[in-house]
Amino acid sequence: MKLGSLKEGGRDGTLVVVSRDLGRAVRAGAIAPTLQRALEDWAESAPALQALAERLERGEADGAFALDVEALASPLPRAYEFVDGSAYLPHVERVRRARGAEVPESFYTDPLMYQATSAGFLAPREPVRVTSEDYGIDLEAEIVVVTDDVPMAAGPAQAAGHVKLVGLVNDVSLRNLIPAELAKGFGFLQSKPRSALSPVLVTPDELGEAWRDSKVHLPLTTHVNGEWFGAPDAGVDMQFDFAQLIAHAARTRPLSAGTLVGSGTIANQDTSKGASCFAEKRTVETLEHGAPRTPFLAFGDVVRIEMLDAQGRSVFGAIEQRIERQAD
Repeated sequence: MKLGSLKEGGRDGTLVVVSRDLGRAVRAGAIAPTLQRALEDWAESAPALQALAERLERGEADGAFALDVEALASPLPRAYEFVDGSAYLPHVERVRRARGAEVPESFYTDPLMYQATSAGFLAPREPVRVTSEDYGIDLEAEIVVVTDDVPMAAGPAQAAGHVKLVGLVNDVSLRNLIPAELAKGFGFLQSKPRSALSPVLVTPDELGEAWRDSKVHLPLTTHVNGEWFGAPDAGVDMQFDFAQLIAHAARTRPLSAGTLVGSGTIANQDTSKGASCFAEKRTVETLEHGAPRTPFLAFGDVVRIEMLDAQGRSVFGAIEQRIERQAD
């Protein structure tokens, strides 16, 4: 099933079940008022939501309506926790090689992960507002999973069963602020503003054969200003699957229902597949030409991130955002 949230009912929106073709929806308030509430009681709410989804597909859901993506908030307008990994080592390897650094051996056995911003997520059509282009505005096209309650020290086999929903995220980065922050040795803060989630999150079974080994085996396509930017395969070159990422995050603490775990920027060894962020594209250019040739995003640019299934149908709907100057 596919789940979203309308921009109504307060900060956490109103939970809706969405049809497979993303054309229709029905409010699910009788089951759970919000997606967060549904996740907190997933064993009870999931079967009821699935039954509602089936009625929606049959045209039998009372109160169903045509879905306007502009009416959607983020599926989870805010979350208790968002931890983002860097599971695609081709990206890490190229970035380090471009600056003459080697990849530590530990990177191949222990995931990179940081605590991301979760107090609010941008809606899938909401602009990305930044005060200055000098910050080096970048997109990061990623996959994200959402868990129910995960116990502390859960291993990968156990963690795999806690993946309840899958979606996309544009993990916005301000690249020119990152070096100084990392040099302090305390991680990201100002360089990581709010991210945007896809219009809907879906249960893993909705992906069919594309969901296996705790990975999504489909290309993730990005366009910038209507031009193809990249479509690396999310199931290829993922060093750590989502079960491993969840287990890593839960090693010393439990994860609350509604925790988001990100894959990091999708990247393949095959650079002909394009990129999922400007930092990656600029790194490839540096390795090939000695210097980057592509600037970061500018005000007025439009980013579109979408994943299509084997039949060419949109799985999660598209994140489509315009880069805008933050008003004083």
